[in-house]
Amino acid sequence: MNKKEVLQTLEKIAVYLEIQGANAFRVSAYRKAAQTLEKDERSLEELGDPAQLNGIGKGTAAIILDLHNTGTTELFDELKEEVPSGLIPLLKLQGLGGKKIGRLYQELGITSADELKKACEDKRVQAMSGFGKKTEEKILQALEEMGQRPERLTLAQVQPAVEMIGAFLNTAPGVLRWETAGSYRRGRETVKDLDFIVAASDAAAVAEAVLQAPFTDQVQGSGETKISLDAAVEDLLVPVDFRIVEDRSFAAALHHFTGSKDHNVLMRQRAKAAGQKISEYGVEDADDGSMVYFQTEEAFFRHFDLPWIPPEVREGGNELEQDWRSLVKLDDIQGDMHMHTTWSDGAQSIEEMADQCLRKGYSFMAITDHSQYLKVANGLTPERLQRQHEEVRRVREEKDIHLFTGVEMDILPDGTMDYDKGLLAEVDYVIASIHSAFQQEEEQIMHRLVSACRHPYVRMIAHPTGRLIGRREGYAVDEEQLIRTAAETGTVLELNANPNRLDLAVPILIKAEKEGVLLSVNTDAHHYDMLEDMAVGIKAARRAGISKDTIINTWDADRIKAWLEQPKSPLVKGD
Repeated sequence: MNKKEVLQTLEKIAVYLEIQGANAFRVSAYRKAAQTLEKDERSLEELGDPAQLNGIGKGTAAIILDLHNTGTTELFDELKEEVPSGLIPLLKLQGLGGKKIGRLYQELGITSADELKKACEDKRVQAMSGFGKKTEEKILQALEEMGQRPERLTLAQVQPAVEMIGAFLNTAPGVLRWETAGSYRRGRETVKDLDFIVAASDAAAVAEAVLQAPFTDQVQGSGETKISLDAAVEDLLVPVDFRIVEDRSFAAALHHFTGSKDHNVLMRQRAKAAGQKISEYGVEDADDGSMVYFQTEEAFFRHFDLPWIPPEVREGGNELEQDWRSLVKLDDIQGDMHMHTTWSDGAQSIEEMADQCLRKGYSFMAITDHSQYLKVANGLTPERLQRQHEEVRRVREEKDIHLFTGVEMDILPDGTMDYDKGLLAEVDYVIASIHSAFQQEEEQIMHRLVSACRHPYVRMIAHPTGRLIGRREGYAVDEEQLIRTAAETGTVLELNANPNRLDLAVPILIKAEKEGVLLSVNTDAHHYDMLEDMAVGIKAARRAGISKDTIINTWDADRIKAWLEQPKSPLVKGD
């Protein structure tokens, strides 16, 4: 386990112990150990023995080392066996922590959501001290919402299913090739289901393998050419359709089921004008019924005198007339300008993140840990920020990748910045962002964002609207004013590639590029795996039709350096 995973597991141990009704001092020991570890800037490899830190005893240190070295520990394994598994999902209910769930378990014998619902309906929960009628009503409401499947799922929710099913198809008997289709392939930020197009040498063998696969839960329909089922991945059921076709029909089927419906209408109209019909199997001549098949989608489009049209822009607009060669591609990205390390709330050290970025082929990166206001994320005091930047410069000298010193600085509720200008003048690259007072009126939110844009050292606004897809709408932003101010001041706006965010959203990205605003696609990575979210962000940028040159992290390191050495727009001089 990396450091962040160890911290999360220590908290889980504390929660399991609370559920069991363990001594409060024992519970507190694991939470205190997690807090102590988080405040230490070193990775677990650099730290060595955790017992050297004040607040971590030898027993807890041994557990930390077990988790780091093996991914588990005997205590955690025992707790998972002893605590009823049906209690763990209840931790997601608002207002129910380990202590309250422990009381429900110990006093009422509740071990599942169904039992908790029955106890609430029988009014047994409100009779317990510290709960009451209102709490019972809120629990019932939360349980109702918990049992409902959302109409659409976020990319973050379905990505584990894509990876699991993809790994299965890579080795399944009879599979020649496969690809995702539908809204997932087009890069929509939410999807109703997943579509897999599978070219098979033996359709019956593929169908049988899918029906027997470990992820298959409930089967809605099955045949040799189509299977609809719910895939059980982690604690979520994901609707999945498999379309099984002959290899010669693969490209046509992939195009057809990628959609969108409006794009397919455009293509059918073009085919009709040429005396042809498009189907999921190929292209049919309307006169003699002969069928043309294609090895690739490129060949399919070429048949209609079109270049290959990226899936992300197939929405039934003007995609048949556009030249998409300047559209940004994942291979264009040369660096990531927003990431976190163990100095604040990240899982890896500066050196570890640098090595991972090198493995990805990047030529530059920026370390942007949180500023001091965000204490929950172990934000950096001015003194710690300066010490960290000494470390960044040291690593820069040792690695074949340029590291920019940076910080993600909070825009405070009153519109002031978290550090003074004297300190920020020493930083290569300053990001400003809002992490607090989300409920403020639009006027005050815009005062904060405009103040940040007009600050002489703020180069970028991160996740500018604060939204979390399907969970939080974000704060009140006047997007026209934000774009106008960013253009006037030369401030970059971020497309945060975290699939839970994708902030800015596509409609705002389109407006921003039109007004000449520079953009940056960043992962906001807090551990290695999150660096891979760059692909999700690039899909969103492609859906917005963003060109390569609009995105600063497609530039090379020398161009980024030159840009950072230039002062911002004259409009901010003297501010």
